[in-house]
Amino acid sequence: MFDSNFIPLMRVVQSVRYNKKKNSCVLMEGWLVHFTSKDSMRKKHYWQLDSKCITLFHNETGGKFYKEIPLSDILHIEAFDSKPNGLAKDGETPHCFELLTDTLVYYVGERRSTPQRGHNRADSGDTWYRMIRKALMPGMDDSSTPKKSSQSSIPGAFLEPQQNLDISHMYQIFPDEVLGSGQFGIVYGGKHRKTGRDVAIKIIDKLRFPSRQESQLRNEVAILQNLRSHGVVDLEAMCETPERIYVVMEKLHGDMLEMILSSDKGRLPERITRFIVTQILMALRHLHAKNIVHCDLKPENVLLATEDAFPQVKLCDFGFARIIGEKSFRRSVVGTPAYLAPEVLRNSGYNRSLDMWSVGVIIYVSLSGTFPFNEDEDINDQIRNAAFMFPKNPWNEISNDAITLISSLLQVQIRRRFSVDKALSQPWMQDFQTWLDLRELETRVGQRYITHESDDARWQRFAEECGIEYPQHFVMGPQYDETEEEDEE
Repeated sequence: MFDSNFIPLMRVVQSVRYNKKKNSCVLMEGWLVHFTSKDSMRKKHYWQLDSKCITLFHNETGGKFYKEIPLSDILHIEAFDSKPNGLAKDGETPHCFELLTDTLVYYVGERRSTPQRGHNRADSGDTWYRMIRKALMPGMDDSSTPKKSSQSSIPGAFLEPQQNLDISHMYQIFPDEVLGSGQFGIVYGGKHRKTGRDVAIKIIDKLRFPSRQESQLRNEVAILQNLRSHGVVDLEAMCETPERIYVVMEKLHGDMLEMILSSDKGRLPERITRFIVTQILMALRHLHAKNIVHCDLKPENVLLATEDAFPQVKLCDFGFARIIGEKSFRRSVVGTPAYLAPEVLRNSGYNRSLDMWSVGVIIYVSLSGTFPFNEDEDINDQIRNAAFMFPKNPWNEISNDAITLISSLLQVQIRRRFSVDKALSQPWMQDFQTWLDLRELETRVGQRYITHESDDARWQRFAEECGIEYPQHFVMGPQYDETEEEDEE
């Protein structure tokens, strides 16, 4: 059992996560006539539309179906009477709309000049056309049109939404698959229509915020556009309408908090923690070299790129990020209180060392499964009381080197707090097994971007002195230095 004075690790309210529904609800169902570009014979099936696909059943009650059409396979939907040549051949009943996929065109519905008894407009397909069109892009108004470009809030960066991009033509959003929520928007699962690639799509509702905050809404996009790093989530596309901003990113596999909470003891071993923290620090090294401070580091914002026991991780959610020079300070409100440095909570000036305090909290919660501070007592008093900060259970099982690093990061005085490079050089971080784990990761990724070849000889000598076989299968280079690449540009 943990000390009752400590708050168990949990997902903070600023990043509420939703569970995916087991079954998508039916949006519409009914009988429809259809034929295709490969088979002109008209068939009648019981169509059922949900948030992910259209299923063509043989009858209303049975489970057997004729075909499934994933919404992500539909490249375009068009009303037949809106086509330039919207006329049927002599003697044929015009269809109502067309579904275009990569391999087939579905011609759906019947538009009769004289409605048959018992038939209404839904039977003819007009209502189906509207419902499918709406399902293809949840949350986007029909009147929304892409905005050409907009100035970013980041100095020197220019936000460029893809001109004339209709995001519904390129991506399918799954409204039942809510991956998480950030400061301004909700993140949904999605799929690229042509490639079938899974993506994450953040939808930001601009109407929820005053116009003066609009530049801040674009903060995350502008920063991601100017970052190319293996340690930062990839930005794939962006589209803006008068009401919303759509940000398309790579879809990853959960986050670090899930990894901690789902572990056997509700906390991570030192080996895995050190492996992940090294990646976080290397990503921060890249950010800080570009004067970008994340300002909201926490396990929820450390995403797992793979489902391996030792996964590649990437930082996400740059909505609070700031441009702060090496010797500069800021005062604006940022971040999540449980992970924030005391200077922010006191509304004092803060700088890039804010991120390093957050790293200290991340290490602490990863190794212990609890938050380091009790809300009812002063942080200074708690830090000075080592017995309170590091109670025997579970810290007797954790190395002194780990405790030393945490203590050096959770420094109230900014000038005494470790920098990224100082933290990376500490004994707890300089571990041969972690170096091997990181080299294995780089070999899987096919790029050396965490370790440096200048350390190879040192670790080879260490292996020889300890009688350990040194692996020969690691990817050897060339060395990829993200900071140097940015400097050259």
